[in-house]
Amino acid sequence: MRVGVDLGSRTVKVAAVENGRLVAHRIVESSFDPAGQALDLIAEFRPKRVVATGYGRHLAQKHFAHEVITEIRAHALGARHCFPSCRTVIDIGGQDSKVIALDESGRVANFQMNDKCAAGTGRFLEIMAASLGYRLDEFGPAALASEHEAAINSMCTVFAESEVISLKNRGTPPGDIARAVHLSVVTRIIVMVNRLDSRAIVVFSGGVARNPCMVAFLKERLPEASLEAAEIPDLMGALGAALYAERH
Repeated sequence: MRVGVDLGSRTVKVAAVENGRLVAHRIVESSFDPAGQALDLIAEFRPKRVVATGYGRHLAQKHFAHEVITEIRAHALGARHCFPSCRTVIDIGGQDSKVIALDESGRVANFQMNDKCAAGTGRFLEIMAASLGYRLDEFGPAALASEHEAAINSMCTVFAESEVISLKNRGTPPGDIARAVHLSVVTRIIVMVNRLDSRAIVVFSGGVARNPCMVAFLKERLPEASLEAAEIPDLMGALGAALYAERH
């Protein structure tokens, strides 16, 4: 058995594979000791090899991982395994967002990354949801239910939050603001997708792919593409790392 560990900014994901098949997985909220969490999670599997990815991958290598790979490579491997015709991967993580272009063989050909600001990331959505009084699982459905949208011009988290507060004080319905927040994130992602000349099969990876509004808005703005998401989109990076462990 080989194991992949994705130590992300919000969660720790573990995927165990045998003969190219996912046989077990674990997902937990990150604590002050993500490496210790991961070590506890993988102990039950007794893996022959562990490969780590994510923000904490080098910490994992220091404590238990045999090797590390980048998030870009891990998500590409995971997406291609689940969707063999995939040519583009959109990964909206907790602290950054990535759009990855794959060649015909599934290797990374190019990528765009938003890692300079929290805007356009899962953390941005989380902050805006809290500002509007929504739980994270309520935020997407509320935005999707709205038929109107307010104007949010700033793509900086701090300034956007100020705009949200101003809109609330003017009596703008929370659902309309929520819709505008989602559109602002999708607009930034589409800019990155267009820079890479996206292909027909696009895989939406990462925990934000559970948000129905993000899925709907991306589909609307990628009319020539087929947007796909795995049953457990959060696990894509860990799965890719596990597959790498098995193949190497």
